[in-house]
Amino acid sequence: MTGPETIEDAEFAASLGIDLANMTRTASGLYYEDIEVGTGEPAAAGDDVRVGYSGRLTDGTLFDSGQFPFRLGAGQVVPGFDEGVTGMRVDGIRLIIIPPALGYGSRGSGPVPANAILIFRITLLSIG
Repeated sequence: MTGPETIEDAEFAASLGIDLANMTRTASGLYYEDIEVGTGEPAAAGDDVRVGYSGRLTDGTLFDSGQFPFRLGAGQVVPGFDEGVTGMRVDGIRLIIIPPALGYGSRGSGPVPANAILIFRITLLSIG
């Protein structure tokens, strides 16, 4: 790949079940879709949250999964992950597609190549 691929031009593996027409695009270029909305107050910057997640590349390759806590909006995760979790409610499930600029960008990270689009399925397990 010679440069950052755009989400709109990407080819997603059929196994991912992605339909951009059914997703919301934010001003930053991130896409999200709530699969389950969840309950309670929405997560906001400064909240300590715990998420379960799986991260895939556009070809469907799983590059990471698990659970972890972090402070929302504190820069402890890539910017697109912070943005994607903001507004989720406990027990909510959200699919987010992060453009390279809000992910690992031109440097990549471990199994994630440079300029990769990241696809996360996130479950918000707790706030606080």
